Amino acid sequence: MKRILRGAGSVLGAAMLLLVAYGAAGMAGGAMPRNVGWAQPSDGVRILVESNGVHTDLVLPKLAAGVDWRDLLPGDDLADPRYAGFDHVAIGWGERTFYLETPTWADVRPLTVLRAAVGSDRTVLHVEHVAMPAAADDARTVVLRPEEYRRLAAFVRASFAGRQAWHRTGYGRNDAFYQARGRYSAIETCNAWTGDALRAAGVRIGAWTPFPVTVLGWFAPPRYRARDGS
Repeated sequence: MKRILRGAGSVLGAAMLLLVAYGAAGMAGGAMPRNVGWAQPSDGVRILVESNGVHTDLVLPKLAAGVDWRDLLPGDDLADPRYAGFDHVAIGWGERTFYLETPTWADVRPLTVLRAAVGSDRTVLHVEHVAMPAAADDARTVVLRPEEYRRLAAFVRASFAGRQAWHRTGYGRNDAFYQARGRYSAIETCNAWTGDALRAAGVRIGAWTPFPVTVLGWFAPPRYRARDGS
């Protein structure tokens, strides 16, 4: 019995060490800048990078810089097509089971995370039709030049498996899931995809961004005004 307990302790210790090493590597990768010469312009296409604590999304205008998302993401895909009247879409990429079953941290199950981390080709894009969100602690505003926004949009569009691919309505009445390209793993997480998209646009961000903080940490938090306007 003691031998079994010692063996279980060794496995648990190794697992904890692996998690710590993974966390440290992720934070280090997120701190190593790419596109170091980039700076936000004073004027351009305004997008948002937001997080629910598990997944990060890119909140993009439906019509900007010659990009039109309405053909790819029509209202007919929603449980309530009226939400297609909103002028932005929030798009995130991830592993199918992980995404469908973990809308918040309260829904996260270790086995679901482990299965996704080992690797899965069952990837999806989650799309919400939204109005541009207000400033919040879990969101960052990023201003892109028109050509940067077009590069970002091209990266995101290339992640869709196609209009004829699997899709289903989402968590609520204004969102849907679509079959995606790419393989999910502990290396290529939903947040790493967000970083990849921003990096492809030319934005200054970390070399590897597996966690929400490694994405949002590159952008200034919102500034709030006091009630008296100061």
